[in-house]
Amino acid sequence: MKAIPYGKQDIQQDDIDAVISALTSDYLTQGPRILEFEKAFAAYTGAKYAVAVANGTAALHLSAMVLNVQPGDKVITTAITFAASANCVRYCGGEVVFCDIDPETYLLDLRQVRSLLESHPRNTFKGIIPVDFAGYPVNLEAFRQLADEYGLWIIEDACHSPGAYFTDSKGVRQHCGNGNFADLSVFSFHPVKHIAAGEGGMVTTNSEALYKKLMLLRTHGITRDQDAFINGQELASAGEDATNYPGWYMEMQTLGFNYRLTDFQAALGLSQLKKADAGLARRKEIAKRYDTAFKGHPAIQSLGLELQEQDTSHAYHLYVIQVKKRLGLYNSLRQDNIFPQIHYIPVHLMPYYQQQGWKKGDLPVAEDYYAHCLSLPMYPSLSNEEQDFVIDRILKYFS
Repeated sequence: MKAIPYGKQDIQQDDIDAVISALTSDYLTQGPRILEFEKAFAAYTGAKYAVAVANGTAALHLSAMVLNVQPGDKVITTAITFAASANCVRYCGGEVVFCDIDPETYLLDLRQVRSLLESHPRNTFKGIIPVDFAGYPVNLEAFRQLADEYGLWIIEDACHSPGAYFTDSKGVRQHCGNGNFADLSVFSFHPVKHIAAGEGGMVTTNSEALYKKLMLLRTHGITRDQDAFINGQELASAGEDATNYPGWYMEMQTLGFNYRLTDFQAALGLSQLKKADAGLARRKEIAKRYDTAFKGHPAIQSLGLELQEQDTSHAYHLYVIQVKKRLGLYNSLRQDNIFPQIHYIPVHLMPYYQQQGWKKGDLPVAEDYYAHCLSLPMYPSLSNEEQDFVIDRILKYFS
C-alpha cells in the first residue's frame, strides 16, 4: 500500500489547465482572476465582500489590524488551533488570553468565555477569535450575543470549515464566513485544506469600512482609488490641477504589507472552488464510513459519532478520534505507511506562550484532549480501499 497521509491536495487536469491559462496570460501577480476569485468566494460563503491574501496567517494578521488591536489589548481564543490564530494578536502587540474548550465539540467553550468575562472588570477584553476546529462550526449567534453584551468584536477562524453551517435560533442556516455574526472571517488555501491554491487566504466581511481597510493594508497601504485620495500636494507642486489626478498618481496612506495573492494562485483557487461542494460531499462519505467502523468501540471516541445533527453541517477538514494508547497507535500506523497527525499541541504550552506566563494545568480540558487526539486520513481522493486499510489497522491494533 502506498503512503497514506492525513491530508493532501486533489489536483486534477482542469486545475492544471486553469493555472497554465493564467501563466500564459499577461498577468502573473495582480490580474483579473483575483477579483473573480474574490467575487466567487463571497458568493460561496454568502458574504458581501471577500479579500484574497497571501495565506491564512496574513488573513488573520490583517483582520487583527483593521480591528485596531493595540499593544496590551486582551483577546480571547482557543489553545486547540494552529498557532497563527493566536499569533495574529501578538503581531499587533496584543495579549492572548486562552480559554478552555468544550469537551464535546472541542470548540472554544462559550460558558468558559462568559465566566472569564464575568471574572474581570468590563472593558478588559477587546475581542474573541473562535475557531471552527476540524470543520465543526462554532455557534456564532451565541458568541455574537455574548460579544455584544461586552462590546467585543469577533474574528471567525474558518480555515477548517468552508461549506459548513449551523442553524440559528430562527431556523436559518448560517454558513461559515457569511459575515452575519462575525465582524471578519478568515480562510486558508493551504494544500491540505478544502480549496488548495498552493498558499493563499481570504477574509470575508459584510462591513464596507473593514473591506476598504483590508484592501489598503494588503498592498503596502497604497491606493490608486481617486475617491480615496487624501491630498493633491504632489500635483500642485508640479504646477498641475490637484483635482485632476493623472494615471500615475497613487498614495501610500498607511503602513501596509505585501500580502497579495498571485493571479495564477487565484486561477487554481477558482478551479478548486467549483468543485468545493463535491469535495465536501466526499469528505462526509469518508466520515460516515469511519463512523460506521468505530461505532460502539470501547477504545475509540469520535466527534463525528457524537455530534452529527440535522441542524449542523460539519466540513470535515479533519476526522479526529480520541484513544488512550495514542502514541502506540500512532507509531503502529506509521509502520504500515499510514501517516496520521496530531491537531494540535495546545498553543499555550508552546515555549513562546509559556514565556508569557502560561503553564500546564491552565486549560485542563484542552490538555486532556491533546493527550488522546489523533487525526486520521481525510481528503476527497482517499479511496475506499485505502480507508478500509486504515480502519483495519486501527481495529487490529486495539484487538
